[in-house]
Amino acid sequence: MVITISLGFSAEKVSRDEKGISLLLLPSSYTVIDLETTGLDPQWNDIIEFGALRVEDSVVVDRFSSLVNPGYEIDDFITELTGITNEMLSTAPDINNVLQKFLDFIGDSIVIGHNVNFDINFIYDTCIEILHKPFKNNFIDTMRLSRRLFPQERHHRLCDLIDRFCVSDTIEHRALADAEQTNRCYLYMKQYMEDNGIDIKSILPTKNTFSAKDIQASTNEFDETSPIYAKVFVFTGTLERMTRKEAMQIVVDNGGKCGDGVNKNTNYLVLGNYDYCTTIKGGKSTKQKKAEQLKLAGFDIEIISENVFYDMITYNKE
Repeated sequence: MVITISLGFSAEKVSRDEKGISLLLLPSSYTVIDLETTGLDPQWNDIIEFGALRVEDSVVVDRFSSLVNPGYEIDDFITELTGITNEMLSTAPDINNVLQKFLDFIGDSIVIGHNVNFDINFIYDTCIEILHKPFKNNFIDTMRLSRRLFPQERHHRLCDLIDRFCVSDTIEHRALADAEQTNRCYLYMKQYMEDNGIDIKSILPTKNTFSAKDIQASTNEFDETSPIYAKVFVFTGTLERMTRKEAMQIVVDNGGKCGDGVNKNTNYLVLGNYDYCTTIKGGKSTKQKKAEQLKLAGFDIEIISENVFYDMITYNKE
């Protein structure tokens, strides 16, 4: 089977140099956001719904919700996932009429969201394209907070937190509903820390102390048609969608192997998305230079972004 992987980047891709900082704090006043989009990549996909809550002293004081007409029909998968139909979007305003209203609602407050890097990147790139200015608000990711607070748990999706914290009986894939549930999850974790005397400083990240050999597969049944099977992966830079340890676990659970350094046996060097964009402009890490030397020498090694790695792990053999 021949698998063609498109890198999906152009020289004009936004580097997000002025993007806000990911914080580990517990504010009482903030804005919770969530988006629905036509896909996962802000370079190729578009926002179709904004949802936001303004919270002051831990109380919701205002809400923002708007569909966005992307200018083309969305596919059946997005409709099935979100409940948003082409008929609903046909009468919705376009992004030019919604974006500034959404930004005005947020103001300069700290933004909270679940896996919020995804939303921030869409907002940032859209602001650059439409308004020619960056989105600079600092943000708090409830997924990151959950990972630090409950490291014994394997999954930290919003649906996992909703079920684990018993904050809702239903799970909706609409922007405002997800923002509401994200806020409930955040407040639960904030209260949990207060009730158990957990200081935020105690869950701040520390330098990784694990190595590739520490990552063991949780299964011995592998799909041999997977593009990951029997391949050796090395990771460098900060990943946006998952931690490096989680990425390594996915590799070994799909029959692949991980390494700490690039060598002749390495098949893929995965660069964090920000690092990937930076390297396009000239600066290269030691690992990337080594990988390039090996590729020029004829070895079976590719240098890919986190986005491409994500495509590989969501590979559908059908």
